[in-house]
Amino acid sequence: MPTFRYPCPGCRTTNSLHDADCDFEGVSWPTIEKAYTDLLTVLTAERDGMAESTLREAVHGEWSGLHKAALGALERDQRVVEDGDRLRLLTAAEFKERVSEPTRDPMRTVYEHGSVPGCHDNAVFAMVAWYEMVGLSWPETRENVIEWLRESGAWDRGGFEESTPGELVDAKRHVYDEGYGWKEKGQAAKRVIERHL
Repeated sequence: MPTFRYPCPGCRTTNSLHDADCDFEGVSWPTIEKAYTDLLTVLTAERDGMAESTLREAVHGEWSGLHKAALGALERDQRVVEDGDRLRLLTAAEFKERVSEPTRDPMRTVYEHGSVPGCHDNAVFAMVAWYEMVGLSWPETRENVIEWLRESGAWDRGGFEESTPGELVDAKRHVYDEGYGWKEKGQAAKRVIERHL
């Protein structure tokens, strides 16, 4: 099942060491975590969702800029969706299905077109890092990346040293374990893929 993290809605840190230009510099990680749990406690109780105004009134304590930023982060990360005029927390299964196919570039291009010779390392790195970032477990990440290699045609294009897609993905386990970012590798892979289109 996907895991849940409470990153700073400004700089995405998961501890009290914020980026220097972060709007929440100086705010402790437990305070940030509380803003998320304030929101999630209310949204979890209302499976059909609720209007944002109702959510604001229902959170524990006073609604703050941190609550607003945390809600924005939950929406950007596709944990909370807007159905009509109601905000709704996705179930773990809904979230997993939604994030299995990246919808924003550079990851959308990498996902849709698959890797090509010259960017295999960057593309596979980016896909593993993407699924780790959105909160999928290692087995879910591994399954999604192997499926992507096959479905996108990347594996059939060749150019891999490994003998199976599983072996290739397993060689990138360190990317998942270390929590490396996807953006730089995704952009590098996208540039090479676009030259091949």
